[in-house]
Amino acid sequence: MRGMFSFCPVCNNQVLSNELEWHVNSHFEEDELDRDMELAQQVAMAPPSPTNSISIEVDISFEDYGEASQASSSTAGKANRDQEISHLAKVQLKSDFYRVEGGLLNLLRTCLYNEGNNCSSIVSGYVDHYQTLRSDRGWGCGWRNIQMLSSNLLHERKEAKQVLFGGSQFVPDIPALQRWLELAWQRGFDQIGSSHYDRNIYGTKRWIGTTECAAIFRSFGLKARIVDFDSTESGGSRMNGKKRGRYADLHGPMDKFVVRGVGSDTQTNGRSSDVIETLGRQVLVDWVWKYFTGLTSGRFDVSQRITVSEKTPLYFQHDGHSRTIVGIQMQKGFRGSEDRFSLLILDPGHKTADLEKALRRQKGWQGMIKRGPHTLKKPQYQLCYIDPGIVSSAEMEQLKTIDSTLGRPNKTRPI
Repeated sequence: MRGMFSFCPVCNNQVLSNELEWHVNSHFEEDELDRDMELAQQVAMAPPSPTNSISIEVDISFEDYGEASQASSSTAGKANRDQEISHLAKVQLKSDFYRVEGGLLNLLRTCLYNEGNNCSSIVSGYVDHYQTLRSDRGWGCGWRNIQMLSSNLLHERKEAKQVLFGGSQFVPDIPALQRWLELAWQRGFDQIGSSHYDRNIYGTKRWIGTTECAAIFRSFGLKARIVDFDSTESGGSRMNGKKRGRYADLHGPMDKFVVRGVGSDTQTNGRSSDVIETLGRQVLVDWVWKYFTGLTSGRFDVSQRITVSEKTPLYFQHDGHSRTIVGIQMQKGFRGSEDRFSLLILDPGHKTADLEKALRRQKGWQGMIKRGPHTLKKPQYQLCYIDPGIVSSAEMEQLKTIDSTLGRPNKTRPI
């Protein structure tokens, strides 16, 4: 978005979009505690002995390693990668988080139920909230959202629990996730995106987005998918300064709700920018409704106040920040008025204790979690979700190239 401006999530000042990451990080450059904590994490993650193990230190040269792998046999190369994965699975640390007794989403479902008969909500089964800490303030939201998605997968999907993070059965901390991403790049996942980081992200404060989220989960054989929502007239898709690839086919349950290979400029000619933005917001909300209500078993009953969804939460990205969508609520219209929709969103920028307090008191939680279409003021959004199942070894190669699909308008309102 060359020449465009964004608001800093820390000071709320307007800065050039291509300087936003540098500007946000500048707020925290003098925070010595951050550096001390980061160094301590790196030391804790360091291999115990360089003699008999493959080192994956922060300064590892992936180019040199790639050349060495080419010189050796493919069997030896695979053995090296397997050894690195095995080593990381052993030394990775479990991420600390504020645990809510009874589960945060159970509290949310109680609040939603008590809003009355004219509302129908559908919410993911389980999610732990991972809040941004002082050590990752200003850059860690993407990693925190990956942790939220991981908590759902480990709790709800048996097949994911067996393969995620070396079968550790817990959510790793940010340094471990950074190493998992580097290993995914080393194995060939998202080669175009990895070049944006010079294939090196461990120990840095670099921002990440939906493609990095998808690369991590795909490296374990999970079917992570990306959908773009673009209300700009040009139809170009750029998120956090990274140019997206072409819109490609999506193979999964949501395939029928996306349009392939069609730029937004063919759909917006003759419309004002306000109309385009309104359409873009509604397309996103409609898509989220279809996603959560498209149950893999049974049929969604709109007359029910609360339904527990079998779907994973959604990694929700826009320029400058990312959050996690855990569900959606429909408030039925009165006397012919249209139904109103609210996305149900967990923001890593909120303190978990504050969320719990508001939900237990059933007061003030709406302002922290519910977001209507009018709040979606960014021109571009991306979602990442994960279809059920694990791909075969032969299908893994297809997952290495990460493309996105373009959300399209629904011809009819959700019913």
